Amino acid sequence: MISKNIIKYSPWILHFNTGACNGCDIEFLAAITPAYDPERFGVRLAPNPRHADILVVTGALNKKSSERLKRLYELMPSPKYVIACGACAISGGVFAGSYSLRLKASDIVPVDLTIPGCPPRPEAILLGIKTLLERIGGGNGRTRKRV
Repeated sequence: MISKNIIKYSPWILHFNTGACNGCDIEFLAAITPAYDPERFGVRLAPNPRHADILVVTGALNKKSSERLKRLYELMPSPKYVIACGACAISGGVFAGSYSLRLKASDIVPVDLTIPGCPPRPEAILLGIKTLLERIGGGNGRTRKRV
């Protein structure tokens, strides 16, 4: 099992787009560019779920994407953390009540941190990742908090 202390210094992030409007995806991709330099926190993108420490979920979930999200979460090694990024992943956002929308991210996997916004700014995404890393290092366990 991987130590939490290792993760807080060099987290590998896996991004999962559930297929909404892609606004959160664009902002997340902007946040991981050299302009915002997430590598100063040790953040790197994971090539597959078996290497990932943190799963970032963006978009509203339908039946197909919720099955994939659960499978990705199960493939990740422990300890693993989940960030719900954007209004759609948190509550369904503008798609809430739609015939095609099934669930929110916290209904499928345990969400450790939420980053609200439609879409959240890259600065907010980096702040959320940094907050999660500080929480991992603090030894508080899995406390859910909204940034």
